[in-house]
Amino acid sequence: MIAQLALYLQYPFVRYALIVGVLISLCSSLLGVTLVLKRYSFLGDGLSHVAFGALAVAAVVGLTDRMLLVLPATVLCAVLLLHTGQRGKIKGDAAVAMFSVGALAIGYLLMNLFSTSTNLSGDVCSTLFGSTSILTLSKTDLWLCVGLSALVLAVFVLFYNRIFAVTFDESFARATGLPAARYNLLIAVIIAVIIVLAMNLVGSLLISALVIFPALSAMRVFKSFRAVTVCSALLSVCCSTLGILVSILAGTPVGSTVVAVDIVAFGLFSLLGRLRA
Repeated sequence: MIAQLALYLQYPFVRYALIVGVLISLCSSLLGVTLVLKRYSFLGDGLSHVAFGALAVAAVVGLTDRMLLVLPATVLCAVLLLHTGQRGKIKGDAAVAMFSVGALAIGYLLMNLFSTSTNLSGDVCSTLFGSTSILTLSKTDLWLCVGLSALVLAVFVLFYNRIFAVTFDESFARATGLPAARYNLLIAVIIAVIIVLAMNLVGSLLISALVIFPALSAMRVFKSFRAVTVCSALLSVCCSTLGILVSILAGTPVGSTVVAVDIVAFGLFSLLGRLRA
């Protein structure tokens, strides 16, 4: 098995998949703690469906670099969802459901009506579950992921204290003069960027698991925000790396394997938390 793995690692696309998988899982886990504590977990799921719809539009239009449409569209919908959920007539989860289901339905409809692919079912399955896309990354995709991941990490580190304040007590943060609405918007935009990056790893339907499971697992054992964030990041990176390696060796879908490893880790951390209690 080790010899087989060493053979696979000689190929550039395998190394690209591991690097991108580690970066995506790291970024997802950092903001996942905030999403779980603020009860914004549904936001990631809704934006993933919006990203699928934008990807379908980009495929129909024939864009060579689909990220040029998918990333701005997802960020725009994140802003609209945050604004609609707080101030509009359609509140919270209803707004997310409306955007997500609408984007998913329209995207699939467009792919059926205008697709020139001979394997439409395979394309849809790959987009939804990320079955092979992580293994077809180019060097350009790699550097784009590195740049966006570096941006996400820099924003999280620079605004850590403010994100912490908005996460735990938004009312108190507003009372102290902190522009909480701006930082909620910043969190939504970062999540949109992470969603677009994670589509290559686990597909649009499984992104929420990548964001939520490491945070929930860390919360079974640790209680402080910093400890949960660090544990979530380390656990997410380890689970993604192990999931990618297992999928390469066993020939299983990458996204589903990574999520399965996250579920096993959640079970182990839950058991460890009960033993500590």
